[in-house]
Amino acid sequence: MNFKIDNLQYCNWSRKIFEINRQAGLDAVHVTIVYHEDFDEFQNVIRLWNKHFKENPDLIFLGKDFKDIEKAKAESKTAIFFGFQNCSPIEDDIELIEKVHEKGCRFMQLTYNNQSLLATGCYEKNDSGVTNFGREVIKEMNRVGIVIDMSHSAEKSTLDAIDISEKPIAITHANPIFWHVAKRNKSNDLLKTLADSGGMLGLSLYSHHLKDSSNCTLESFCEMTAKTAEIMGAKNIGIGSDLCLNQPDSIVEWMRNGTWTKTKNYGEGTKNKSGFPNQPDWFLDSRGFNNIETGLKKVGFNSEEVNGILGNNWFNFYKGIN
Repeated sequence: MNFKIDNLQYCNWSRKIFEINRQAGLDAVHVTIVYHEDFDEFQNVIRLWNKHFKENPDLIFLGKDFKDIEKAKAESKTAIFFGFQNCSPIEDDIELIEKVHEKGCRFMQLTYNNQSLLATGCYEKNDSGVTNFGREVIKEMNRVGIVIDMSHSAEKSTLDAIDISEKPIAITHANPIFWHVAKRNKSNDLLKTLADSGGMLGLSLYSHHLKDSSNCTLESFCEMTAKTAEIMGAKNIGIGSDLCLNQPDSIVEWMRNGTWTKTKNYGEGTKNKSGFPNQPDWFLDSRGFNNIETGLKKVGFNSEEVNGILGNNWFNFYKGIN
């Protein structure tokens, strides 16, 4: 059985987008439900998602483990897996990790660009690694079944997390830095270490992290995928598109700035222009998975490898979450 999984989206959710994901054949999507929200605000987001589930039971349901991906495939639906792009909902209370897990959280970044109580983000000048609190949080995340996600984290912190965690970690949405220099993209050494530990890389379709940005070609993206596979093996690669469909441009400012600064910071590659970049024309939404499938075959991946990158590799990773 072959699965299609997009392991990172942050869309302005609506029935239309749920329908698009079904048209794309996505059996599972890891959705960002938190950037800067504290625990109380997180619970408000959960109430909104409960409304989505109630209003769209023919399209989506809450996923909690790999068996729900199998269920979604059988029922022609999409399992929705909750994730955080920051550790803000656990505040400074390790007991909250189990509580967010009980409410559906299955992925949590230790940082979002900046230093957190747990680790260093990729935008900081000095990377001091995982903190004492971070070490305890990783242990607790391992225990309850939340994946450590280091997509927006700095290099030493990421290597620390790989070393500390007793379970494989994930970088759900980033690309190799050899292909395109960006603060969030990852070094060859880190990717090799990630793969050796059984971890996963979700390749991103967010234009600021693509060579030639919105003008990135399908051929270029698939060539990058092939070279990445030479470093870390095809079985450790999936897709984490980082799609942000129908989000208002004001969301970019909120994502970058949260409540910690009054300085306008729109993020790397934006040249102080607010708003989301255009998607490449071959990946306007998740239906672009079909184009990626064609492109991967053209650069030499066999059918098993292609099916792995499009979803089977993530499915196998999900088996180890709990």
